[in-house]
Amino acid sequence: MDLLKNIFKGDKVIWIIFLFLCLISIVEVFSAASTLTYKSGDHWGPITQHSIILMVGAVVVVLMHNIPYKWFQVFPVFLLPVSIALLAFVTLMGVITGDRVNGAARWMSFMGLQFQPSELAKMAVIIAVSFILSKKQDDEGANPKAFKYIMIITGLICMLIAPENLSTAMLLFGVVFLMMFIGRVAAKKLLLLIGSLVMAGVMVVVLLLAIPDDSDIPFLHRFDTWKSRITNFTSKEEVPAAKFDIDKDAQIAHARIAIATSQAIGKGPGNSVQRDFLSQAFSDFIFAIIIEELGLVGGGFVVCLYIWLLVRAGRIAQKCERTFPAFLVMGIALMLVSQAILNMMVAVGLFPVTGQPLPLISKGGTSTLINCAYIGMILSVSRYVAHLEEQKQRDAQLQLQIEAGESEAQTATEPTATILNSDARFEDESGSHRRS
Repeated sequence: MDLLKNIFKGDKVIWIIFLFLCLISIVEVFSAASTLTYKSGDHWGPITQHSIILMVGAVVVVLMHNIPYKWFQVFPVFLLPVSIALLAFVTLMGVITGDRVNGAARWMSFMGLQFQPSELAKMAVIIAVSFILSKKQDDEGANPKAFKYIMIITGLICMLIAPENLSTAMLLFGVVFLMMFIGRVAAKKLLLLIGSLVMAGVMVVVLLLAIPDDSDIPFLHRFDTWKSRITNFTSKEEVPAAKFDIDKDAQIAHARIAIATSQAIGKGPGNSVQRDFLSQAFSDFIFAIIIEELGLVGGGFVVCLYIWLLVRAGRIAQKCERTFPAFLVMGIALMLVSQAILNMMVAVGLFPVTGQPLPLISKGGTSTLINCAYIGMILSVSRYVAHLEEQKQRDAQLQLQIEAGESEAQTATEPTATILNSDARFEDESGSHRRS
């Protein structure tokens, strides 16, 4: 028991949420990876690989939660330059060589392993924004310079991510905006930022609509994909079931079939039908498979886990006496939960199709390890909070002991004062001595 307590330090609720998500991930990825099994001919290969990544991720959690949170402030010093260099390299290689996966250059190979620089960049931005907000706080809120520094860092990273992964850039920018709101950045600046983004968005949409579909403009090679996804999502045309072209929008169609046939308790783990037809069932659309196999009850449970994670992170942040760990925990929780909500909205047809995996559940390499590092950081801050509570309890006990000692001392002196000031009691005691 002592060994387990030493390993699983930090907030127990966060550990429980993490372990539940990992358990669901193993079961559902094993079921949803049927297409990978068919291609590789190895029944155990995909789940073995995923389980190894999760085990490495668990080691990352243990290592990260044993690091004092103060050291996380140093991470952006080397993470930001490395992220910028890797993002620029991947983007340029995609333009020069045309080597892309599913039309996007998001990965690079390192010693035979695929690596996604955008995941590292997201971590660098969240930590950097937390640090800037913490150092630029005064009585009236965040210093105006904080907004300037945050916009420079976030804008540069998002511009490098957007050409290959627009949804990730938008998600990161949205999380940073929420962090600035929590960090008391002036409302005037935030409203001005929203207005500027709306105007820029309208101009970009007008410009893109004027560009021919088959144009080969650098950094706009995914324009056709963006346009088709938005058009399909916003189209109000109702197509009868008999005339629906299931091959045209196969992902959306099979995801909806999986959800529609699930009922309340689902078909049971491993009994999915649509996993054999749904592209990226083990990654981007794994939530549809979860609902198909575990039903609305299982899907609701997964949603509750992410909401529970956000609520718990909020409680940890409230107990922090310093601003950096509070901003860091909230930034990480917002990133994980926002990405999860976006993934689930896509699966149920409430948002255009994007390439966002479900954190800690979808099959992945870089994203899984980075998400595990996020959990480790939250646990590290929770250890700091637990230490503060223990210190407060010790101080309270010490204060009680001091007050109790003063009370006993006062009680001990009272009888002596009474005897010295009461002649009757003194005479009674003298008479008893004479009779004896």
